[in-house]
Amino acid sequence: MNGKYQLTESGFQKLQEELEYMKNTERIEIIEQLKEARAQGDLSENADYDSARDRQAQIEAKIKEIESILKNSEIITDSVLTNLGKFVTIRFEDDQSKDTFKIVGSLEADPLKGFISYESPLGHAILHRKVGESAYVRPENNAPEFTVTIISISD
Repeated sequence: MNGKYQLTESGFQKLQEELEYMKNTERIEIIEQLKEARAQGDLSENADYDSARDRQAQIEAKIKEIESILKNSEIITDSVLTNLGKFVTIRFEDDQSKDTFKIVGSLEADPLKGFISYESPLGHAILHRKVGESAYVRPENNAPEFTVTIISISD
């Protein structure tokens, strides 16, 4: 990688939407909560105020993080030669089970939801494969190696 965050177009847009929501909704809501907590009087023992301040710090940190990611990101584009940004259905040859994954950038990866990074062993193995082709996967951490076959590719 070249020091940039690599995102798909949809991942970049989702981060932009999250940033706008945090700036225009969550930030305003927390300011209102702080005003209400201040109106209660003594701030030294005001749990509502302390909670709101903690939440404000979390929101501001998340805003800065997203701004940094967006500023230092590049959109990875799919091409005819890759399955980047596409849903790939594979068959695991050892047990004949099937599963579908979307190939995305590492920041968007969420294997439990079926989003795998193109940098992961499985994502890397199927990134440039076509329907009907098989790929040999070498997982990390000494996990057993396995073979998969591409069943379908869709947007």
